Amino acid sequence: DSTMARVPLKGKSDLPAELQPMWDKMLGYGDFANQSGVLAYRPPIFKNVWSMLTELAAEGQLPKRYLEIALVAVSMLNRCSYCVSHHAPKLEVEGISAEGVEKLLEYTTHPELDAVDRLVVEYSIAVNDNWSRTGDAMFDRLRAHFSDAQIVELTWRIAFCGAINRFSDILQVEVETGSKEQEAAE
Repeated sequence: DSTMARVPLKGKSDLPAELQPMWDKMLGYGDFANQSGVLAYRPPIFKNVWSMLTELAAEGQLPKRYLEIALVAVSMLNRCSYCVSHHAPKLEVEGISAEGVEKLLEYTTHPELDAVDRLVVEYSIAVNDNWSRTGDAMFDRLRAHFSDAQIVELTWRIAFCGAINRFSDILQVEVETGSKEQEAAE
């Protein structure tokens, strides 16, 4: 039920004509219609958020498993049920069980995570909670597995996800009906 958001949801037809194709592109990324229905109040925000996310997804420089681990971890840290509900199924497709997803933040002893997965969770926590207290040793460890471009993208996606968590929660954006089943298949 979309009536619970703090602002009424807009739809594709509420966007300027030149941005309506971006709505379809967004749906190809996942069913984020409720979140987009709030973003659509400000077409420059809608345009730039979805242009960036769909372009990054199309380039695929950051392995999807690590991206989804990061997005779920930061969304769990921020208790954003909207984002967790969208990204947990994608993480399950990447080979982490539903039970494993629920325990993702217990990364140091998580039996389904390898060393790089654990590093991604640890870095997600650092970006979200300890950005001003993270030392060079973390980056030495990251560079053993990721290029500088991948580190920049991972950092941006974690920080941006934290912003989206706050945006979605404060405006009470609700999860789209049936999105978990649809997105798991994607």
